[in-house]
Amino acid sequence: MATGKKTDAQLMCGSDILVAALIKQGVDVVFAYPGGTSMPLHQSLTRVRDRLRTILPRQEQGGGFAAQGYARTSGGPGVCFATSGPGATNLVTAIADAKLDSIPLIAITGQVKTPVIGSDAFQETPIVEVCRSITKHHYLVTDVEDIARTVREAFHVATTGRPGPVLIDMPKDIQECKCVPDWNGEMRLPGYSVDTRLAADEQIKQVAAAIRLAKKPVIYAGGGIISSEASEELRELVAKTGIPVAMTLMGLGTFPNRDPLSLDMLGMHGSAYSNWAVRDCDLLLALGVRFDDRVTGKLAEFAKHAKIVHVDIDPSEINKNKPAHIPIVSDVKYALRKLNAIVEASDQTPEWAQLCQKWKAQQPYRYDETFDGILPQHAIAELSALTADRDTVVAVGVGQHQMWGAQFFQFDRPRTFLASSGLGTMGFGLPAAMGAQIAQPDSLVIDIDGDGSFTMNIQELATCYCEDIPVKVMLLNNQHLGMVVQWEDRFMAGNRAHTYLGPVSHAEATGSGSSAYAEDRYPDFVGIAKGFGCGAATISKKGDLRGALEEMISYDGPFVLDVQVPYQEHVLPMIPSGMTVDDMIVE
Repeated sequence: MATGKKTDAQLMCGSDILVAALIKQGVDVVFAYPGGTSMPLHQSLTRVRDRLRTILPRQEQGGGFAAQGYARTSGGPGVCFATSGPGATNLVTAIADAKLDSIPLIAITGQVKTPVIGSDAFQETPIVEVCRSITKHHYLVTDVEDIARTVREAFHVATTGRPGPVLIDMPKDIQECKCVPDWNGEMRLPGYSVDTRLAADEQIKQVAAAIRLAKKPVIYAGGGIISSEASEELRELVAKTGIPVAMTLMGLGTFPNRDPLSLDMLGMHGSAYSNWAVRDCDLLLALGVRFDDRVTGKLAEFAKHAKIVHVDIDPSEINKNKPAHIPIVSDVKYALRKLNAIVEASDQTPEWAQLCQKWKAQQPYRYDETFDGILPQHAIAELSALTADRDTVVAVGVGQHQMWGAQFFQFDRPRTFLASSGLGTMGFGLPAAMGAQIAQPDSLVIDIDGDGSFTMNIQELATCYCEDIPVKVMLLNNQHLGMVVQWEDRFMAGNRAHTYLGPVSHAEATGSGSSAYAEDRYPDFVGIAKGFGCGAATISKKGDLRGALEEMISYDGPFVLDVQVPYQEHVLPMIPSGMTVDDMIVE
């Protein structure tokens, strides 16, 4: 603890130190829900209203996902606060989500006072232990003099190397203690270094040679390109070489969907042409990816004819799932800059690109355009066309609508598509959109959601209204847990196992638990949205779609458009889990 004589002007309480340290890190907004052990922190937040905005979510998980939305859109770290016990555990899913998607997140939790830690005190959970395996780093602060240094370290760890979440657990008595903070104290991070993770010149030469010799190269672009702000370098590489680009869900926006060399998304619900291209390529340039199972399917068959170049900043990802012929631990932006300086196109690349274009024309993403109602794919495609000339950010929940959003919305820039990719967390869409809107107040921010996912954090409509956050929600309402229903249809003879979200009596009466538009006792999303103070409308007719979307977009404030869609629609193509491209279902 601090010793010696201190003046009142020099002394600061721990909660004030922490908040001041956030401001020194450039934080301008936090998403914070108060409770017994975090009250001193919130008192400190009230004293800096002119410099630091505090958004009050309606549940801690909503605050965690909003902080993620802010981080994913801005590129800087997002910050969320919660109290101890249930407040802290409500953040766990958002923290795990950030870990799997490599999102810089600072989660600050109140904790019971240090003398009673471990005694099962009221609202105590050992949140550091709970989160040990789902954080990049974590702290339990037990000395007020450590706070300033801890915050600096937390931001450094969260934002350097492979980004990720950092937890700071703050006992209440440490928040109340006083000291003279040392703002410039040396960080203590033994073993943590990011300076050496740069591609060697010889490695870059090997990659350039592989490109020159390749006849059928493909770029496999992931979220690491977005994290390293390397989208322009990727586009330069493609312009120089003519190599087609397949993107992961996390990588959408790194390369324009509208570009002829875009193969769009690959993987389980990726395009047929991207999966065929990866199957047949002789060189796979894997940039900022982790060879996730939803991309690879059966690992032994994935790109089995290809020489694999894997560039990633995290050495633990190299050779973890798929062995690389040229493994490179490096920041991908640095590696691409070095490669662009020496790369030459292969003579065979144009012929290969033409074949990919042929596949693209033969098997595009499609839906039944003659259907007399509204199909979810049509709604998303129409929304994409309407917003093509606007600065638009799209967040999604998890499920069928997530995959259709990835397929049918056309993304041109990085950080404009926000999806819970690794963890696949339902309830992500609305609060993530909320955080994105705070980060980009002049952008049009839209949450494309499903009724199951939307309901999980629907309370954040209140935050949007009370905090004047004009998020738009296009709700694709099929009254089912659509993706699980699709698997039931494909692999379980259509037996409905609690995937119908309407009244149980109706499910029992039909035997299938399904109805296209069961109105009785089903949630009235328009009434709910209006009850929270938001604008809202519902549509089911095809002819009403464009006008309703225009009304949603132009509404001055948060708006929910309930679009009634059939539950029978499936996301295609689909590669069944653990299988290969040759097992792809396209109809």
